[in-house]
Amino acid sequence: MKSTKLLLFYLIFFLRLFVFAQEQPPIQVYTPKVYGADNQNWSISQSNEKFIYVANNKGLLEFNGANWKVYESPNKTIVRSVKVIRDVVYTGCYMEFGFWNRTDFGLLEYTSLSKKLQIEFLEDEEIWNIMDVDEFILFQSLKRIYVYNKNTEHINIIDSNSGVYKIFKVNDGVYFQKPKEGVFKITKGKPTLAFEDPIFYDNYLINIYNHLGELLFQTEDNGFFVWKEGRLVPWDISTNNLLLNDRIYCSTKLKDNTFILGSISNGIIHLSAEGDLLSKINQTDGLSNNTVLSVFEDIDNNLWLGLENGVNCINIKSPYRIYNDDSGEIGSVNTSIRYKNNLYIGTNQGLFYKPYNSNNKYKFIEGTQGAVWCLKNINDTLFCGHNSGTFIIEEGRAKLIVDVLGTWDIKTIPGNNNFLIQGNYSGLYILEKRNNTWVLRNKLDGFDISSRFFEFLTQTELFVSHEYKGVFKLKLNQLYNNVLSIIKDSSVTRDSKSGLIKYGDNILYAQSNGVFKYDVKANSFQKDTIYSRLYETNDYTSGKLQYTPETNKLWAFSKKGINYLGPNQLSNSLKLRTIDFPSIIRNDVSGYENIVYLTNKKYLVGITTGYVIIDLNRFENHKHKIFLNLISNSNLKKIDSKVIVDRFAYGEYSNNENSLSFHFNVPNYDKYALTEFQYKLEGIYDNWSEWSTGSEVFFENLPFGEYTFYVRSRIGDEISDNIEKYSFSIARPWYISNVALVLYVVFIALFSVLMHNIYKRYYKKQREKLLQKTQRELELKELENKEQLMRYNNEKLLQDIENKNRELSLSTMNLIKKNEFLNNLKKELKKVSGDKSLNNVIKIIDQNLNNSDDWQTFEEAFNNTDKDFIKKIKSLHPSLTNNDLRLCTYLRLNLSSKEIAPLLNITPRSVEVKRYRLRKKLDLPHEDSLTNYILEL
Repeated sequence: MKSTKLLLFYLIFFLRLFVFAQEQPPIQVYTPKVYGADNQNWSISQSNEKFIYVANNKGLLEFNGANWKVYESPNKTIVRSVKVIRDVVYTGCYMEFGFWNRTDFGLLEYTSLSKKLQIEFLEDEEIWNIMDVDEFILFQSLKRIYVYNKNTEHINIIDSNSGVYKIFKVNDGVYFQKPKEGVFKITKGKPTLAFEDPIFYDNYLINIYNHLGELLFQTEDNGFFVWKEGRLVPWDISTNNLLLNDRIYCSTKLKDNTFILGSISNGIIHLSAEGDLLSKINQTDGLSNNTVLSVFEDIDNNLWLGLENGVNCINIKSPYRIYNDDSGEIGSVNTSIRYKNNLYIGTNQGLFYKPYNSNNKYKFIEGTQGAVWCLKNINDTLFCGHNSGTFIIEEGRAKLIVDVLGTWDIKTIPGNNNFLIQGNYSGLYILEKRNNTWVLRNKLDGFDISSRFFEFLTQTELFVSHEYKGVFKLKLNQLYNNVLSIIKDSSVTRDSKSGLIKYGDNILYAQSNGVFKYDVKANSFQKDTIYSRLYETNDYTSGKLQYTPETNKLWAFSKKGINYLGPNQLSNSLKLRTIDFPSIIRNDVSGYENIVYLTNKKYLVGITTGYVIIDLNRFENHKHKIFLNLISNSNLKKIDSKVIVDRFAYGEYSNNENSLSFHFNVPNYDKYALTEFQYKLEGIYDNWSEWSTGSEVFFENLPFGEYTFYVRSRIGDEISDNIEKYSFSIARPWYISNVALVLYVVFIALFSVLMHNIYKRYYKKQREKLLQKTQRELELKELENKEQLMRYNNEKLLQDIENKNRELSLSTMNLIKKNEFLNNLKKELKKVSGDKSLNNVIKIIDQNLNNSDDWQTFEEAFNNTDKDFIKKIKSLHPSLTNNDLRLCTYLRLNLSSKEIAPLLNITPRSVEVKRYRLRKKLDLPHEDSLTNYILEL
């Protein structure tokens, strides 16, 4: 158990010391999930439009640089071969071959040649290869070769009893191998033996090349052979032993005369024209699979691989070479340097090195575990600023000379070669050279702020930048052991990921608002328009600027790419250039970007998973064309209403088909060249849109009208050579169509006539109503006048009644007074006795008291004022006597019993008796008032 742990420890330590290092070109991986088909891909070709076509198990794949499309094979079988000949896509599959043409709708349409020619296939025959020679197209199965003449549409069949493994085109001649027989050439439609050698009996040929004046024959398992003096001899190259280890399934010769060999189990091998190994790329290096079924070089020198599992595109001519630390052995690269023909990289895990320009493994330098912040070659001494302090690196060993945590940077002090200054987590420190050895001299007292960015203005003045605290100007004493003064600069504000650097004689402070240059006279930082061109504010990722003294370039990193300023070749002015390497692709650590010059315009850029080497010699202008490949329109109210439309014809759509989508693309297969698109729709959106990476746009519910859609693209700063456009119109809705407008006019006319008649009748009726109203008002006025007259008469009558009532009251009062007088007189006379003459007088008085004439006069006056009362009470109570009626009239006048008694010539007591008897006759309840009853009648 102990020995196992020890062995494991040594194994890990060994792997730590030696990390395999191979910079690879960019690889784009397209998995079955991405392209939407099966795993295996047997053949690859390309059209003049640069579209890529792949023979896949599920069918034919088309890739336009933006989107993949799958066309199933006509008989639902595996497509084994594909070849684009003058923009016609030929494919071969199981018991079938034919071609695909693009329609005006942007889609491919298949035509079967084998059915048209009535081919009678052999049992289980499949078409594995397609080749064109002049007017002939050859379809090769494992048993036959079908030679089709495009001009005459005639087919010639070449049979082989021993089979046909592959066909080869060499110097416009067509060759094929008959196993166990030799290599035959097709001449005038007939096979003739061209090469015969025992090697052909036991080896399958992968390819035949005319290479540098020699004829090369490549085999599956035994490498290359050269045809010399009538026989095959091995090609004497340095990679013969390597080729014996891997079975080769396919190969191609690139335009630069180098070779790509696709193996069954170990990816691809890249050989030089002389047969030397240039590189090996397999699944460990980024391929999605080690089994290579097909290789193809496209128009732009990209290498396409059809794999057992997926499709890969290698930008073999790319200016970028990537070292990917997928295993995490190295980590994120913070700094690097080329020193004494070694390449050193400082990462968050330590310091590593290897011989420059080699595929050797990286070696780890012991003692440097932890983050490395800087590597500086000062007077031919390599300093390493580390989390643990400061190291000097010599011959692969690290010597700790400053045991102070966190050395950010190390710089020389102007005018003093024996002193160095370094910025640490805890401030600034001075190094001194003593006895040819660098040692820590002292800390600068009075300043304890972390000093990642610092630059000297004079021998004793320097600036220190801290992203969270701002920029400080320090004044040092002559002995460099004390800070005399600290002034916080107020001309610039603190900013996240800001940076400070010296470029030439200028001190620059970079932040999100731009680059500021220190003005000595103004004693402040001023925004500089030239340096601020290094990045746009909306593209800002970091203010860390980098200076490469070997090339006198100032570098900045932004969202869109890497920008640099350098002197113009014809003048001292600074010229801005851009490397199209967006932050989303380069994957660097924002705020810790780094770049270093290697040699011959090559630069190393550190990223989170290793590094990228950029070769400025390989950069070319990205001249390109954009294609409007698919247009569809739809009715959002209907399900599955999407219709593919003709891209080249003027589009006329009904109003409910007013939602259009446009699909466009640029066949750009460079992994690090970002393609962006810009569009506008004249008629509604007349201004160009913002640049975006989306390759389609959808316009929903467009109003009726005339439209023209424009789209263009850019790669880096290069705008596409063309602008694609499509014009169309959307009809008016039915309710504002021409027919509808005519109907509206007719309707309005009819409606106007109708309304005229209606209004005419209406106003006639209104006049009649007005006349009736006027007449009625006159009648009402007349009635009002009559009513007023009647009211006046009534008032007059009422006044007369009141007068009569007053007269009646006066008459009644007079009667009462008269009767009272007579009664009093009668009483007085009765007191005088014995005088008979008085009896006569009393009798006369009685006659006056009972005088019916008075009653009749009173009754007549009463009837004049209240004529209905006596009739009413008689009708209600017919049993009443005249005396009862007389009492009722007196009660009607609201007279009391005392007032009534004289009128009746009786006593008040007798009046009460009469009242009682009257109540009885009237049948009044005991609780009801007799007077109230009489008054209410």
